[in-house]
Amino acid sequence: MIHEFSRTELLLGPEAMNRLKQARVVIFGVGGVGSHCIDALARSGIGHLTLIDSDRVSLTNINRQSVASHRTIGQYKTQVMKEQIHEICPKIQVETLERFILKEDLSDLFGNRPDYIVDAVDTVTAKLNIAECAVRLNLPLISSMGTGNKLHPELFEITDLSKTSVCPLCKVMRRELKARGITQLRVLYSKEQPVNVSGNRTGEETKEGKMVPGSISFVPPVAGLLIAGEVIRALAAGHQAVR
Repeated sequence: MIHEFSRTELLLGPEAMNRLKQARVVIFGVGGVGSHCIDALARSGIGHLTLIDSDRVSLTNINRQSVASHRTIGQYKTQVMKEQIHEICPKIQVETLERFILKEDLSDLFGNRPDYIVDAVDTVTAKLNIAECAVRLNLPLISSMGTGNKLHPELFEITDLSKTSVCPLCKVMRRELKARGITQLRVLYSKEQPVNVSGNRTGEETKEGKMVPGSISFVPPVAGLLIAGEVIRALAAGHQAVR
């Protein structure tokens, strides 16, 4: 019988497709990386997705985020993404949380032991909290490092944090996680030296009060797709993430 995922089933087989249908994936961040990752997860037949993001769509999201258009400005990213997922496959179970998740919330959130966690958030504090909780509970996690101020998506790589170079965010994460006794973390990062952006012409600031990085349509989406591929291959094969 032909269905939404018939071509995927030809590639992976019915047993793998059933594993994907049963899988539960939690995604933090529905932005340039997260929205494209979620889209790929949904199009691969992941049966249960939890989307976590407190942000609403803004005008400057349009250049790189699948949830962003002039029609969706002002709407919660999670709600737009949920609608898109159900347009792909109405049977996918989607939960959304439209708030900033605090450290003390994570244990309860992971209480149902998701099969995989994707960190696609921007703030270092949130990344550290997610990593710390996932490691403590022995849950598979992949974390996206910086994709801003980049022009070469072919230089993305998935590896352990200890093997990264160049990326300023990786350096901070290595230092802070080491202080917490964590020496391993699966990450996507870029080997590209960041482009030197001269001046903050938009007047925007990040949540941490720093200058907003430049971005472009073809870089964060590739990062999201690479992360989705890592998750889907692991879940389809029925084994845990590489640690």
